[in-house]
Formats: sequence, C-alpha cells, structure tokens
Amino acid sequence: MIKAKTLGALRESQYTSKSVKDELRDNIIAKIKNNDALFEGIHGYSDSVEPQIIRAILAGHNINFLGLRGQGKTRMARQLVSFLDEYIPALDGTEVLEDPFKPITKEGKELIEKHGDNAPICWIHRNERYFEKLATPDVTIADLVGDIDPVKAANEKLNFSDERVINFGMIPRAHRCIFVINELSDLQPRIQVALFNALQEGDIQIRGFQLRMNLDTHFVFTANPEDYTQRGSIITPLKDRIGSQILTHYPEREAAEIIYAQEAKVKNTNIAPWMTSVGTSLHLLMEEARESSYIDQKSGVSVRLGIAARELLYAAAEERALINNTQSTSFRPVDFLAIIPAIIGKVELVYEGEQIGGLDVAENLISTALHALLAEFNFPAMDKIKSSDEGHPYNKIVRWFESNREIQLDSTSDDGVYRDTLDGIPALGELVDRYLTDDIKDERYFFMETVLWALCLRNRLSRETYDGKTTFFDTLSGYLNDE
Repeated sequence: MIKAKTLGALRESQYTSKSVKDELRDNIIAKIKNNDALFEGIHGYSDSVEPQIIRAILAGHNINFLGLRGQGKTRMARQLVSFLDEYIPALDGTEVLEDPFKPITKEGKELIEKHGDNAPICWIHRNERYFEKLATPDVTIADLVGDIDPVKAANEKLNFSDERVINFGMIPRAHRCIFVINELSDLQPRIQVALFNALQEGDIQIRGFQLRMNLDTHFVFTANPEDYTQRGSIITPLKDRIGSQILTHYPEREAAEIIYAQEAKVKNTNIAPWMTSVGTSLHLLMEEARESSYIDQKSGVSVRLGIAARELLYAAAEERALINNTQSTSFRPVDFLAIIPAIIGKVELVYEGEQIGGLDVAENLISTALHALLAEFNFPAMDKIKSSDEGHPYNKIVRWFESNREIQLDSTSDDGVYRDTLDGIPALGELVDRYLTDDIKDERYFFMETVLWALCLRNRLSRETYDGKTTFFDTLSGYLNDE
C-alpha cells in the first residue's frame, strides 16, 4: 500500500476515515468471518468473557472489566489493539492525533487552512494508538483532561482566552485511540465526574473553555469489586455511562495449568520433567486458598500466585541439581515449601489468619493440597485409622512408625538417596503401587512422600522441618520424647 504524504494525495486515494469503534467493529467482524484467532495467550475465557467482549465491540460500547486481581483484565484490554486498523493517516506536526478530514483542534484547522491539499500527512501504527493510565488517588483532572499552561502563554505571547494556551491531558491525546484506565475505583469521585462528558458527549471541559472537540476515543476500564479493602468505588453516574460491564473470573484447572506454563519465567525447564501430580497439587493449593477462611476472599488469590509457585518449584529442583552436580532431578512434595514466600506475599489474611501467622497458613495450604491429591487419584480415605484395624489400607504404614522409627528426607539429597529412604518403608511402596494408575507410575515417589504428608495432616504421624530436612515420626512417641 502506497501511503499518501499530503492531504491532496490522501483525497485522491479515496481513503475513507472512520471512528475507532467502527474500526474495532469492522476488524473483529472480518476476523470472525475468516475464523481467525481473536485473543492470543488468553485461556479459560472462550465461553464466558470473550463472547461478552465481542458483543460489546459490535455494539460500540465502552467497556469496564470488573473482577478480582490476577484475572487478566489489563491483558484483555491490551488485546483490543489488534482489532484496530494497522495504519491510519494523521496530520503531521499536531499535538493531537488529528483526522486529516476532520480536525478537532484549532492547531489542526489552521494547518489545513495554511497548506490546503499540501498539508503534510503521517501514518500511525495501531501500537501507537494505545494509552494506559493507572488510576491512583493523586491523579488530577489536569492529568486526564488538561489545563491552561501559563508558561506556554508567556513564551508564545498568547492571551489566556486563546485555545492554544491549553496543555491537553491524556484523554484528548488519546483521540482516535484506545484509552485504558486501570483500577478505576481508585480515582477520587470528583475526578470520575470529569469523565462524564468524554464518555457521553465525546467532548471535554477545560477551565473556562467551552471546547466541543468531538473526541473519538474507545474507553476501557478495569476495576476490582467496589467493596475490595474499602479502596473506593465507581460512582453510579459513571457506571451508567459505560456501555458494557464485563465480569472476569479465575480460570478452571485445565486453563490455569496452561497459563502457569505460559507465563512462568523458568530458565531451565529441562532440570525436572513436569509431573501430573505436581500440576494437580498446585491447582488444589490454589483452590484451597480461594476457599480458605484465613484469607480475605474479597481480595482474591491471583493467578500470579500459581505462576510464581511454578517458578519456585523449578528453582527448588534446580538448586538440588546444582548441589548434587547432576543435570536433572524429579519434583518432590517437600519442594512445595519453597513456594511459601510467594503465598505469604500474594494473599491478604483476615484477622484469624494474622493471628495464626502467614507461615502456618501457607504450610496448612500445602498440606491440605497434598492430602487432597490422594483423593484426586482415588486413594482410600484416611479417616478413622485405628491401630487395631489391621485391614485399614494405611495401618501398616502407621504401625511401622509406632515401632519407634522415623525417616528424614533432605530436600537437597540426590534422587537415589531420596528413593532409598522412602523404599525403607515397605508398606508405603506397596500401598502406592496398589492404587497408582499406569499412566503415572513414574511419579511413584512423589505419591509415597505425599502419603506421609497426608498422614501428618490427619494427625496419625508428625512432621518437623528444620534446615531443609523433613522428619516424619510417630505422633505418640514424639509426645513422649518431648516429655
């Protein structure tokens, strides 16, 4: 495509300008007809969020993504750029991105009056037509809309009644663009009021100037639910002016697994082969965190926790391989202790959780997830284990420890030592082999250690972790030794 360099050449090319919303609509229609992928790197939203976005664009609506943190709201907003035309023409040298056929500022109109068909044209790529602002309490109306610039007036000897003394804010500069405001509820109510005209009438008001700029902007907002930590709310008149409010959600298990793998920044994924048991345990931990009474569910448990957890699991495996000077290792349940810093840093505790402490809450989440893993793979339940019940599936394991025995698993030991230690409990291997399916036979030792963690959660065994070493022992003998 030969791009016109002047207004006259643009007219001769029979180029037709259109609004941002029409661009979005036309391009998404074309993609749908061609069966093109609409959203790249987005998973778990194909039957829920994505159809709502498509309908909002077809309807020409501004959008508000409402949901808890870590649900991909900003990523969805940034994806909308792909629905803009690849290039559009604009008057060259103007402060605002002016449509050559429909200039909205005094500067643009004067440029065309002066040069006529020789007015210079530049071409703007769609990636340059995306503006994003994080709403914070210190954002001012001048930041968003603009204000009179006294320095500009003095330097150019302009009267304060001259429109050219205005220093435009982000919204006018986002003319013919997509403008995203993240965390909209953090904007002070009086600042939110300044958005009314831009959303409804498409114009702005700056000080005493009655500007009718006919702005062409597609607005996208993101926000957490209004009651989240009392940070603020979206005022009702503003919500009324946003065409579509789209609720986001956390992904289901299969989609979450894809997201964790896609987003985790792991330098060496060959250090340990990813295991079904590890992925399932991680998702069970996330589910448990999102249901825990110790965690503030209004704050949410971000997908970023799962991403960081995957990174730390690989880091724990890599550390072990480095210590043992080996090229690879296998994941172990004890590696989940490495993700505690991510849990503590990414969840907000309620009062009861703070009383218990972040460390204990994190360890409880890990233990509960590992216990739930066994039920996922149809291992027998652990309730009502009695020493007198010889037929209970776990009884032989418990009896082994009751003979004043214990085992110690070192998180940094090589795989050979680790497996030999677990093999030292014959009943443990027999139980796992009985219930483990053929497709995950190679994850045998992960399940063997998981059984020990689960027995500790059910108070049939005790566990102590110190200096990277985890010791499993009989609960009663532990009490006696303490005495």
